[in-house]
Amino acid sequence: MNKWKGKSKGTVSGYRIFVWCIRNIGIRSSYFVLYFVAAYYFLFQKKSNRYILYYFQKRLNYGYGKALRSIFHSYFTFGKVLIDKTAISAGLREKYTYEFDGIENLRSLLAAKKGGVLISAHIGNFEIAEHFFADIDFDCQINLVTTDQEVTVIKEYLESVAVKESSIKFIYVKEDMSHIFEINQALSNNELICFTGDRYFEGSKFLETELLGKSAKFPAGPFLIASRLGVPVVYVYVMKENNLHYHLYARLAQNIKNRDSQGLLQSYVQNLETMVRKYPLQWFNYFDFWDDVD
Repeated sequence: MNKWKGKSKGTVSGYRIFVWCIRNIGIRSSYFVLYFVAAYYFLFQKKSNRYILYYFQKRLNYGYGKALRSIFHSYFTFGKVLIDKTAISAGLREKYTYEFDGIENLRSLLAAKKGGVLISAHIGNFEIAEHFFADIDFDCQINLVTTDQEVTVIKEYLESVAVKESSIKFIYVKEDMSHIFEINQALSNNELICFTGDRYFEGSKFLETELLGKSAKFPAGPFLIASRLGVPVVYVYVMKENNLHYHLYARLAQNIKNRDSQGLLQSYVQNLETMVRKYPLQWFNYFDFWDDVD
């Protein structure tokens, strides 16, 4: 069964091509190259196609023709998001426009001086959020909790072409649980802790709940930790709109009881489902998320 292994798809060579296109033919012209890339994935990535076809057909109830078209457009949109991330990191941030929806939730979170938890997902383009926070005087350290599996040569390459060093710090999950001390230290400094809540890899602890009408597994860590910290929790997504425009959403988790990890998961999934239905092409899960594909 094709499960997520803690690493994202892609190669350094692909990113090198993106960087060359962005620097030599511009961002919008670079999008044109994606027609060929998306066509390749559509024609030859049989496993990924089966899983995402299931998502469009069985979970979003698309007809077969619309589901097939959506597979191609999903790959195409994913390519745009990667190009945008690369372009913004390489110093072309001024080419983009953006809007904030619920930014007051982040401001009030910081004003409380307790730190806070952000929970996002592999939807849209959250990794570019830090490049937009500067324009609203969002002077705060963000700590991304991640696994060693997610540290790749792609990340190192993107850092090498970036015009400035990323302000995001990484806290790596360790078997001895020492990352908990790092999280508590960051919170005591009024910093933010960010998790992604929509992917677990086999062998790790998980919680289950229903998403899009079907039970699925989610990583237990973000919800166990966040429900015990006693700090505000905000769901944050950065979604691509038409042209070179991005929309940041920040939604405060409401009525979550202390140590109620399942309740926090339920709240998160309800919020995530709203975003997935609004931006169905931007949830980039090209594997058997529901354990339901033959």
